[in-house]
Parts: sequence; structure tokens; C-alpha cells
Amino acid sequence: MPKRPPSVPEPLTRERVLEAIRKAGGKAQKRDIAHELGIGPDQKKELRGILRELEESGALGRSGRKSYADAQALPESGVMDIVDRDGDGELLARMRGTEGYFGPLVRLAPGEARAMRGEAAIGVGDRVLAKLVRDDDGEFIARIVKRLGQSAHRILGVYRANKDPRARFGGGRVEPADRKARHDLIIEANNVGDAEDGDLVFAELRISTRDRAHGPKFGIVKEVIGKESDPRAASILAMHTHGISEGFSPDEEAQASAAEKPTLKGRTDLRNIPLITIDPEDARDHDDAVYAEPDSDEKNKGGWRVWVAIADVSAYVTPGSPLDRGAWRRSNSTYFPDRVAPMLPESLSADLCSLREHEERACLAVEMIFDRDGRKVRHKFVRGLMRSAAKLSYEMAQAAIDGEPNEKTGPLLEPILKPLWAAYDCVWRAREKRQPLEIDAPEHRIIFKDGKVAGVKRRERFAAHKLIEEFMIQANVCAAETLEQKQRPQIYRVHDRPSDAKIAAISDFLPTVDMSWAKGQSVTPARFNRILQLAEASPNKEIINEVVLRTQSQAIYSPDNIGHFGLNLRAYSHFTSPIRRYADVTIHRALIRALKLGDDGATDAQEERYTETAEHISEMERKSMAAERDATARYISSFLSDRIGNTFEGRVTGVTRFGLFVRLAETQADGLIPISTLGNERYVHDEAAHALVGEHSGERFPLGMRVEVRLEEATPISGGLVFSLLSDAAPPLPGWRKSRPSKQGHRPGGSARGGARERDTKRGKKRR
Repeated sequence: MPKRPPSVPEPLTRERVLEAIRKAGGKAQKRDIAHELGIGPDQKKELRGILRELEESGALGRSGRKSYADAQALPESGVMDIVDRDGDGELLARMRGTEGYFGPLVRLAPGEARAMRGEAAIGVGDRVLAKLVRDDDGEFIARIVKRLGQSAHRILGVYRANKDPRARFGGGRVEPADRKARHDLIIEANNVGDAEDGDLVFAELRISTRDRAHGPKFGIVKEVIGKESDPRAASILAMHTHGISEGFSPDEEAQASAAEKPTLKGRTDLRNIPLITIDPEDARDHDDAVYAEPDSDEKNKGGWRVWVAIADVSAYVTPGSPLDRGAWRRSNSTYFPDRVAPMLPESLSADLCSLREHEERACLAVEMIFDRDGRKVRHKFVRGLMRSAAKLSYEMAQAAIDGEPNEKTGPLLEPILKPLWAAYDCVWRAREKRQPLEIDAPEHRIIFKDGKVAGVKRRERFAAHKLIEEFMIQANVCAAETLEQKQRPQIYRVHDRPSDAKIAAISDFLPTVDMSWAKGQSVTPARFNRILQLAEASPNKEIINEVVLRTQSQAIYSPDNIGHFGLNLRAYSHFTSPIRRYADVTIHRALIRALKLGDDGATDAQEERYTETAEHISEMERKSMAAERDATARYISSFLSDRIGNTFEGRVTGVTRFGLFVRLAETQADGLIPISTLGNERYVHDEAAHALVGEHSGERFPLGMRVEVRLEEATPISGGLVFSLLSDAAPPLPGWRKSRPSKQGHRPGGSARGGARERDTKRGKKRR
């Protein structure tokens, strides 16, 4: 009788380990994981390595000395530390185990941070016992059961040395970078460490039985990370606050330095196609190039042939390599007003993976055929070798089309630029029929001079921007469709329709600006566009645009396709920016495998991790966006700090129970008018009217109101601005006494945590 061949153990993967922990209820010790997976002694070392990788990536947390917890698994209640605030100022907490944090960041439910039983309001640095529930969007929110005291959470701020020798405590204080922080930390002389006046530091609260509950808070300086006087201080603070890593490991640098220029081997020769790059004037990397010409096929008269070529980053960032692990960890480049924290080393991002003018570069390209009505007829991907015919800025390309070519764009006008614009006009007709969401969300650029902020300027948006954006969208659709046709898994860029709660909020808001939302009709981008078109003639145009934006869900990455609501597309994946987005690298590898374009395509192990990767890169994208916003706010606050006492025109963009948020017209800076400064009578938040209303007079300050304000405080370290109001209140609404204002409320238009028109990390393009 023949011998049975020895059984081969099933490969140990990250996904199998996570699944074993989930089967155990979200928490498990190492021995339990090994037992569930049937691991023998020869695989225990491999298991330890995978657990370490999962812990470092944030997919696992420690819930005990030998116990691990799934980052997405949370108990019904537990001890939580308040560790941060989101873009709306809402407090964020993390669940705490016996040896550190686990699980995702969780928002406190509305109203939970207010004072409890005579105590001060809850803030960053507090520890609480909380119960977890789901909100209307299905996300976890925390409801506080009991305050437990202070956490050991690190506080980022500036150390101010006490220069008065008679000071009671000596040492100095730490001024927190969190604009919502309640108090400075007192640092006694023996807890200063190496900190000097003006240093950026991390400090921890000193927990001591001799500290009074309502007295000054004491701290210990744990780390010095820079100087407040550094011109890059705002970006440094934002990076440390949000965990944006800087620099690369020696292994990553070594792999990048060893990269070689591409050859034609295994590639299609595209060097005879005059592809050009069109980017922001200050762009350092160029990952996309375009070319268009009339289709020569007699059966497609009036149609167009469009090429989009994208840098072949996957040829250099190989699966499982140091560059791959580092790029996965960072997930995307982060763009600050004064610097970039890149996903890849500069030798790749600005050289070998950048489609530089007149230099041969590896690319993954798609040829798209459109009919005369702008409908895509077919497409084809190739792995090629290209040579960019020209590097243009948006301004240069637009000026040439507008009749003002220069020495560089003049020779390109007839053979390259005019065909591109003609193809774009054709494709735009199909876009107008598709009706994607069209929100006007202007961007502003900070101007620097000698390392200091010299001004804030609105970024101009040209047809050249829209041309590149539309061709990139079409290429992204081609990538998603191809992988579906080949029945290969992929990470989609998905955008869900607005929740019922947000639709209810906007339907309540619109009557306050003499508009309406018909209930019962289907929710489509076209319906929002009709609102935005009507708003063009309204004095409330800007605030209507913002409320529509706030109504949208957050676009994320997912291996499960639910479509893209904002773009009104059934299937959409990110393919066009692999230099600065890891999501695009995964799509390149998936295409290479699906189309047999090389032996460096997606592996089984990578495809098994798509769920984990999608969650990770979505979280890192949110961190980058928050860091970019924070740095911008700090630089603008620094710019305005010399203008204390000046008056500005602005608009009310937020109404809360504690005051009005105002956005200045000149700089788009956001600041607060505290409710206590509004007047002699008591104002309450009328949720239905989206206004602060005087209890006795009925006079009100509604969302969208134009106001004149005086700048009272500007705090560059936190980015905080405080205004006083110079404008009179609006008259009461007819019959305002008939229904008393509600004292409970929320930010109008739903959460401002994201939307369909998120801006891309590459300036001048949108994050779709």
C-alpha cells in the first residue's frame, strides 16, 4: 500500500492570524492563536514575527502581557483615554488594556464632554469609564459612565521657562499645542529635563496624591522635538500630533539607491508618443502624462484616442521589500504649506519614478477610445517605456490655450495642446450627462518669504486642472473595470450616499436660506447639483456649498465595491498617483498580475491582506488630511498674530452651544466668537433654525450670516483664533415665540469629517 505523502502545513499569513483572534472574540493569547491555527514548533517563530508586524501596523493591540486584541474589536464598555480631537473639535478616545491601547479611535457622543457633577469639562488627557454604542452611521461613539482621573497621554506643546527668580515652582510651563486644551502644565525645575525656553516638547501629566483636583496641573517633560523658532515649527507640530513619520530607514534608502534606469525589456515602446505632464508650478514629482489625437478609425468619426501614462512605481517598490513595507506604513505623502513628507525616498519620487522631461521612464499606460459623444468605447493597458515631450504648469498650458503661448508652449499648441482640449471638450459632454457632484470648494495657498508667512492667496482653478482631473478619473475607471473583467480582487475607492440623518439635517437647514429639499425623492448627485446651481444667485452661496459638502459621507478605500456616489460611478479605483498613494501601487500590481505584464504583480498574500490594507490606508489618509489642516491653521494664525485688533469681514460657518465659528473672507482662517461675548442677554442654540437666539429679544446669529469681527487673540502654537463680534444681530424670525428654542444641538449639515470633494494630497488636484 503506497505511503500517504506528509501533510504540508498551510502557509501562515497575517489574515489567518487576525481571523483566529476574531474567532476568539477579538482577544486571544499567543498559545490560543497557535492552537487555533494548528501551529507546530517550527512555525512559532514565524507567528511571533507576524504578531509583531500586526502590532506595529496598528492592526493589533496588547490587552495583556501575552494577550492580543483585534484593533477593530471593541468591548461594550471599558477604560478609555481621551487622546485627541478631530477636525470639528470633537474629542477622540482609545480603549485601554493592561499594556497599552487597542482598537480604533472613537468619538465621544455629543454633549458627553460637558461638566459632570460640578467638575471641569472633560478634555484631552482625561481617563474615563465609557460605554460604546453605534450612531446613525453605524460608527462607534463613547458615552461616559464615570470620570477616572488623568491619563498618561503625552501632551505636545511649547516649553516656556519661568524667568522670574521669585516664581513659586521654578522651572516653567508647557503651553499645549491643542487649541482646546484647558490649562498650561506647570513644570517644576526637577522635571524640566533638557528643555529650554521655546522648545517644542512632549510632556506627561504628573499623577500625584498631593495635586488638588481643581488646582494647577503639573507635568514632566519627556522629549524635546524641536524649536518654536524653526520656520517649519507648524509642520513639525502637525506631524508629531498626528503621527506622520519623516525620513526613511537605511534599508529603504539602500534599496532606492540601488534602483536602475529602465530599459525596453518586457515593455512597449511609447517613446514616439509626445506625452506631456501638466502639474502645479511647484510640483517636484510628475506621476502622470497625457496625449490625445483624433481617432483614425472610420467607424468612430469624431471620436478621440487618449493616452494616460502613469509612473511604474511597482517596478521599484517590489512586494515585501523594505520600500514596500515603508510605503504601506506611511500609505501616502503628506503635503504641508512649506514641505512634503513623501511616501517614497526622493531618489525615486523626484527622479526614477518621476516622468521627467526628455528622460526615459518606465510607465503603466492606458489607451482609451472615446466616441464623438464622449462615451468610452474601449481601452487597453500596456507596460511601457516613455519619454515626456514637455513639462508644463497649469498656468502655462492654460495661457497657451487662451491665446498667450510662450517660447515653450508655442510649438506644442497645434500638435499637442489643442487636441488635448478638443478631446477634453468631448469627454466633458459625457461627464455632464453623468452628473457627478459639483461642489465649489476653493483652496488657498500660503505665501512664504524668508521662512515666514507673507500672505494667503486663493488658488486659481483653470480648465487645465479640470482636463487633467477628468482624464485621470477616466483612467481610474478603466483600471477598476479591467480588474473586474479579469475577476481579480482589488481595493476600490468608494463613496457611500449620505446617511438618512445627514439628509434630515440638510432638509432642516435649507428653509433657513429660502431653499428646500423635497423629502421622499431618491438621493442623487444631480439633486445636490440643482441645489448648488440655485445657490449661485444666493448671497448664501458659500455656506450652502459647505453644508452640501458636510452632508457627504467620507470617501474611503475598500475591497468591497459600493460605487462612488460623488463621482456617480459604479466602479472606481485609484490608479493614477502611485508616487504618493499606496492604494495606487496595489492597483498597478493587480493589473500587472491580471494582464500578465510581468512577474512582479500582486501576490496571494497581498490580496489576502486587502481588507487590512484598505482600513489602514483609509486611516492614514485621514491622519494626513488632519495634519495638513492643522499646519495650515497654525501658519495662518502666525500670519495674523501681528494684526491683533484689526477688523475683518467673515461669515458664520458653525453655530454651537458655546459660540459662533467664523471664516474670514480674506484668508479663509477659522476662529471662534465665544457665546459669552455676544451681548448682555442669554443666547441659546436653536437647533432647528441653526442659529444662536436671544431668549428675550429673539434676535439671532444664524449660520451663513455675514459679519464684521475684530481679532482678539491669535495663538500660533495651537492655530487658535478668537474674535469679537462687531455686527448687530439679525432680527427675530416671524412668530419666533411660538416655539421655544432647543438648547441641544449639533453642527449644521452633519459632520464635517469628510466629503466627496476631498482634496488630493497633490496640490491642484482633488482627492477623489
